[in-house]
Amino acid sequence: MSVETVTPDTSLNAGPLTLIHEADNAPGWWRSAVIYQVYPRSFRDLNGDGVGDLAGITEELPHLADLGVDAVWLSPFYRSPQRDAGYDVSDYCDVDPIFGTLGDFDVMMAESHRLGLRVIVDLVPNHCSDQHAAFQAALGAPAGSPERDMFIFRDGTGPEGSEPPNNWQSHFGGPAWTRVAGPDGQPDQWYLHLFDSSQPDFNWDNPAVHAEFERVLRFWLDRGVSGFRVDVAHALVKAPGLPAWGGRADGGSSEGFPGHEAPMFGQPALHDIYRNWRRILDQYGPDRILCAEANVDPLPRLANWVRPDQMHQAFNFPYLHAGLDVYRLRGVITDSLEALDAVGAPSTWVLSNHDVVRHASRFGYNGQGPRDGDGIGPADPQPDIALGRRRAAAASLFMLGLPGAAYLYQGEELGLPDGVDIPEHLRQDPTFARTGGERLGRDGCRIPLPWRAAETHLGFGSGSDPWLPFPSSFAALARDLQAASPSSHLALYRDILRLRRGLNLGRGSLSWAEDWCTGSSLGYVNGTTLVLMNLNHDPLEMPAGHVLLRSDPSGAGRFLASGETAWLQLGPDAAAD
Repeated sequence: MSVETVTPDTSLNAGPLTLIHEADNAPGWWRSAVIYQVYPRSFRDLNGDGVGDLAGITEELPHLADLGVDAVWLSPFYRSPQRDAGYDVSDYCDVDPIFGTLGDFDVMMAESHRLGLRVIVDLVPNHCSDQHAAFQAALGAPAGSPERDMFIFRDGTGPEGSEPPNNWQSHFGGPAWTRVAGPDGQPDQWYLHLFDSSQPDFNWDNPAVHAEFERVLRFWLDRGVSGFRVDVAHALVKAPGLPAWGGRADGGSSEGFPGHEAPMFGQPALHDIYRNWRRILDQYGPDRILCAEANVDPLPRLANWVRPDQMHQAFNFPYLHAGLDVYRLRGVITDSLEALDAVGAPSTWVLSNHDVVRHASRFGYNGQGPRDGDGIGPADPQPDIALGRRRAAAASLFMLGLPGAAYLYQGEELGLPDGVDIPEHLRQDPTFARTGGERLGRDGCRIPLPWRAAETHLGFGSGSDPWLPFPSSFAALARDLQAASPSSHLALYRDILRLRRGLNLGRGSLSWAEDWCTGSSLGYVNGTTLVLMNLNHDPLEMPAGHVLLRSDPSGAGRFLASGETAWLQLGPDAAAD
């Protein structure tokens, strides 16, 4: 890694360049991969019960191979009461019946391998379901027992222990502690749950917890998975003594409470856990990976998770939250590449996932949009979806030109917006219930996918109503309609991924094209490709060079419209358009 101003070949016509990232030649498919997140309950329902399933994923995997992604990441499909859409696991080594069977999983794995797609599965090691056999055993055991030591039980404070052990708050609203009855039926200890009360946190100070998750890792590695996305990877270990915390429940920095001091996140002992997990994965070969969902700040702290003996990747939340602010984007990209280059790791880039409003909706606001982690309801200011989809295409083309790995969330290749007209009685996210409806939660970004416009339930499933209702706009965005249109959002994604692979941009370099980095535009050079995004209200004249791709299929000529991105081939062999 280097940061320097260089004098470019004058034939590039890109102005002064500031080099911050050199080409990456280190081994590892994951260093430049495009990984597609499948949210199983919303992907495809083959058995007609209204919920997506593993057989449905198997059925549609050829579409993902055709799209051009390298791997698929599956959100949880484990046995679960589904209080938090599968992130409340009752058995880590079985498939929940709503998704199918272990046999269905094996069939899906065989099909993915036939298509050349790797499979990464979600792992949820911070907490389980209150229906997990270990937690049920803890409820039936006395204080201080080995069964209770699998979790974080503590005596309460105040008169007769009637108050929680400390002031920690749940991510989903309300206290992070729930009191249980003892074996005699009398009020007893409290247990910690950083999320829903049905999701007790494991006690990672207990070696038995370590042994259990090592067993889980090996179970899925033996079935052929290529790795694990580790849910809230920064939360497993808590600070000794569980000290009070007056900052944000998610550990993000706020005035007087810097995120690195949050006692429930980012503790040093975490890294020994992941070093051990890395050793286990290495026994299965160099192509198995760990990706941390570690929402830590500032960015240089992220490097602690992806040193050579720990995780391979970490999600780049600062990039996701940078929006379309050109100054924030430049700062986050520079900081990411500098921090991760320093430890020999690739950066990752992401615009949407199952926990945030889709970027086709987020970018439809000119002013204040939805709060992080909250959806959009019918009473809220509504995004301009046409504007949002236009900007989403521009943002995606900009992101996928960056060196490193990228994550796509299912449906973003269709330009899907969030669902906003979900009746209250159909909402599923526990955040909605725990806050009395004050926060809508994440249901809007989890609406099932529209596959075929003319079929029942838009081709998602032919039986029961989908678990969340479709917005009226989804019919026109169905995959079959977009697949038939060369100017669709889907066609753009296919072209992006084909060119990205052909130009080897994921393994490329990055230099800021200073003449194009203004208050309303941002440009960088990766190899001999100039990536230029215009966020000004006025068109921007592009430099000489062959236009490889632009985010607006109707765009033409030498001017880049407002809310448009283009890739240009520069250099002496590039003929100007």
